[in-house]
Amino acid sequence: MYRIGFDVGGTFTDFTLHDTAIGELRHVKVPSTPTDPSEAIETGLRSLLAELNAQPAEVSFIGHGTTVATNMVIERRGAPTGLITTSGFRDVLEIGRQVRPHLYDYTVRTPAPLVPRECRLEVPERIDAGGNVLIPLDEAAVAAAADALAAQGVQAIAICFLHSYLNDAHERRAAAIVRTRLPHVYLATSSGVLPEFREFERFSTTAINAAIGPRMERYLDRFLGRLAGLGLTVQPYTVHSNGGLLPVETVRAFPVRCCLSGPAAGVVGAAEVAREAGYSNLITFDAGGTSTDVSLIERGVPAFASSRTIADYPVRSPMVDVHVIGAGGGSIAWLDDAGALKVGPRSAGADPGPVAYGKGGNEPTLTDANIVLQRLDPTALLGGRMPIDAAAARHAIAERIATPMGLSVEQAALGIIRIAAANMSRAIRSVSTEKGHDVREFVLFPYGGAGPLHAVAVAAECGIRRALVPVEPGTMCARGILLSDLSLDLVRSEITDAEDRLWPSIVQRFSTMRTDANSWLDSEQVVADRRRFIHVIEARYKGQNHEVQVRLADMAYAGFLRAFAEAHRREYDYDIPDRTIEVVNCRLKAIGLIDRPRTVFSAVAGAPQPKAERQVRFDDGWAATPVFDRAGLAVGTQLTGPAVIDEMSATTLVPPDWGLRVDDFGNLLLELAQ
Repeated sequence: MYRIGFDVGGTFTDFTLHDTAIGELRHVKVPSTPTDPSEAIETGLRSLLAELNAQPAEVSFIGHGTTVATNMVIERRGAPTGLITTSGFRDVLEIGRQVRPHLYDYTVRTPAPLVPRECRLEVPERIDAGGNVLIPLDEAAVAAAADALAAQGVQAIAICFLHSYLNDAHERRAAAIVRTRLPHVYLATSSGVLPEFREFERFSTTAINAAIGPRMERYLDRFLGRLAGLGLTVQPYTVHSNGGLLPVETVRAFPVRCCLSGPAAGVVGAAEVAREAGYSNLITFDAGGTSTDVSLIERGVPAFASSRTIADYPVRSPMVDVHVIGAGGGSIAWLDDAGALKVGPRSAGADPGPVAYGKGGNEPTLTDANIVLQRLDPTALLGGRMPIDAAAARHAIAERIATPMGLSVEQAALGIIRIAAANMSRAIRSVSTEKGHDVREFVLFPYGGAGPLHAVAVAAECGIRRALVPVEPGTMCARGILLSDLSLDLVRSEITDAEDRLWPSIVQRFSTMRTDANSWLDSEQVVADRRRFIHVIEARYKGQNHEVQVRLADMAYAGFLRAFAEAHRREYDYDIPDRTIEVVNCRLKAIGLIDRPRTVFSAVAGAPQPKAERQVRFDDGWAATPVFDRAGLAVGTQLTGPAVIDEMSATTLVPPDWGLRVDDFGNLLLELAQ
């Protein structure tokens, strides 16, 4: 049987197929199709099945990661959306936290709300902070609001009432009224999307869920249609932002949970691959065609966050803590008004792509710079399937960068790479040294099409001495999908003092959520011994405004107090033993463990033989550099730089002062020479 995972990126769509009978992995990359991402999915799946002469019935699992939801938010391409809310709270989305994005620059404005003011309507109703009804829901006003929004042509409606996380009766009734009058409008309630304390974040997350819902539904319908056209009948899963898998129907209802779909899968896969190789502390470095995503894994556990901003809009949902910057192989090099060289965040993407791809691009990119310096093969990429026009890349850098700056083409290309590496290094420091971690205790884990190519430069910039490059790093996010479990996050929000006498009521929240979680796991046919539950309390000292996450080893009150003090010291470097603790949110993560057949690495024998030699430009000048095919490197192989290691999805660069060793799992361990 075959298990297939694929990740839809901004430049390429990556596929990994696991043949469970023999444990072998196969990898494919195809250019993404931004106008219809499902087209690239069909192309890649058709290619894989044809290559293996496999029948659709032999595919037992399909999982996918997607940037569709994220890109809709970033590009403001959501559907026309309306909001129905409590009287007096029409402008919550606009008021926000009253925080200016740049304190001293008054020209920088907060983003316009996803729901314009004329589409935000109020209805009489009120529930207090204890969950009690103060003003009954005016059902006639809800019906009138629905009709008014329909007249404005909205395709989605968010219903957000005050304190609905404590009592959702009014939201549920309002939703029923809207569905009766507008059966074809996409509907999202805040109590369904995010039943949590804090109005602005709850309203924002629900509005985003509603705005991206209709287009996400259409994308999923096209995706499912293409699977059916290929004869694939297995239920597909989608990776959501916490690194777990969700069925398609759950994604339809909560697309906002997939805003970090692909990057989260990469982090989960990196943790598993590194654990197998014997490394538990690592910094993941995913450099693709459009962006660079970095995250920190400590003691084998990825860092998680409960909120982040996407295109400056708050999104609150459990997610892998990934820091994203606009730096990748397709990042465009340009000169600012003062003539200074910049790289990114604008990207050439998949269409037209870098100049060297010959698809109509005319702005030089990071990939073009690597081709000019011959760090990338100047004739073809993707195992020879993508021809390269090195002369065009050289001309673009000369015209746009080198000549205006009075530099040689090689100097300009080196400058592009150094600036990109500095940008990537800042992202790594933001998740490591800036949070108190000593990077010397971590291994850099580069993946993505551009990660291994820049790994050594970034590691040196950050003071990291080792990097672990997985097999076919350009498809690591797709491989991570095959290593992800089913999971669902549930939350109950109610501010309560953490006291011995009140502890049973806090524990009861978990019992209620566990019942709901087991119902979901039943629907996914997960057997009892494959179920796991993670209990987390978000708490703070009374008087504080923000919480720390406390993972519970058991449900004992004394254990919670110890764990909270430890978590607070880890976050803020102090604790206050006599201060009252407030519990804000109780979170339950339900997990359905998947079967992970072992992957077998096809080892080769004999001393490695370079397939070619070419001149490569390093920082200190040009050097004759052997080029190796990664598939020809046996376990235990040791090389001293300079060297270039080619494979289908990526190129690994080993500078003169670094060495390389192939471990027992086929990973490349790069180390700074002593």
